[in-house]
Amino acid sequence: MDFDAVKNYLLTLQDHIVEALQRADGKHFIHDSWQRPEGGGGTSCVLEEGNVLERGGVNFSHVMGDKLPPSASAGRPELAGRSFEATGLSLVLHPRNPYAPTVHMNIRCFMAKKAGEDAVWWFGGGMDLTPYYGFEEDAVHFHRTCREALTPFGSEFHPRFKQWCDEYFYLKHRKEPRGVGGIFFDDFNELGFEQSFALMQSVGDAFLQAYLPILQRRRDTSYTERERDFQAYRRGRYVEFNLVFDRGTLFGLQSGGRTESILMSLPPSVKWRYDWQPEANSAEAKLYRDFLIGKDWLT
Repeated sequence: MDFDAVKNYLLTLQDHIVEALQRADGKHFIHDSWQRPEGGGGTSCVLEEGNVLERGGVNFSHVMGDKLPPSASAGRPELAGRSFEATGLSLVLHPRNPYAPTVHMNIRCFMAKKAGEDAVWWFGGGMDLTPYYGFEEDAVHFHRTCREALTPFGSEFHPRFKQWCDEYFYLKHRKEPRGVGGIFFDDFNELGFEQSFALMQSVGDAFLQAYLPILQRRRDTSYTERERDFQAYRRGRYVEFNLVFDRGTLFGLQSGGRTESILMSLPPSVKWRYDWQPEANSAEAKLYRDFLIGKDWLT
């Protein structure tokens, strides 16, 4: 396996995505490189108070250590305690306009090592869309682009990874999905290293095509304080998922990662209310009724 090839691809993709987002927003990301005392480091590219993005981050990391964190070995307890090396690119974009959805994408590669044995490697990642006001054409476009990224590797992967995403990005304590989903995969090595790496690359390369047309369509939609208020309320669900369930957040914190970069995914302004319910037949009620339902958008 060529771990350096994965790392170099992720760095190139980070630059490509940041450049595209800067063109879309009109403001520049700050580049903040950091080192991890236990080994490795990364570069966080962050935009706050942009013209379009209220907060956006595109973060690269390459870390290593003597003991694989529990979150990384949860699905493979036999690997617990091995030394590890991991590299990944993770991004979250929170637009200011409540009609423009939040989006998340992450792709990563892990390698677990033990003296006298072959290294165990796997890929993971995916992307998902979290609208505050739902538009069917946006959900269909996002899911279609995800499917097109996976189809060259086999028709079975999109339905499988789509279901995995629906199950993973689900707030069990709320009994509701975080958004309209996308694709998610983890512990993936079944195609061999080169083709598994190619699948991960295809997902990463598809991100801008999946999201930018939606952002451009919604960024200038007029809104009032009512919509901003609902956006802040729904952002609370995003925070709850990331702090309670997200394996990437847990891995970063458990491995001694840089807290500023890990928690960059959280939105800049959020509200919680006690037992709030949307008005019947409102646009807010439509989000719950027609979009937060784990739907197959491509049938």
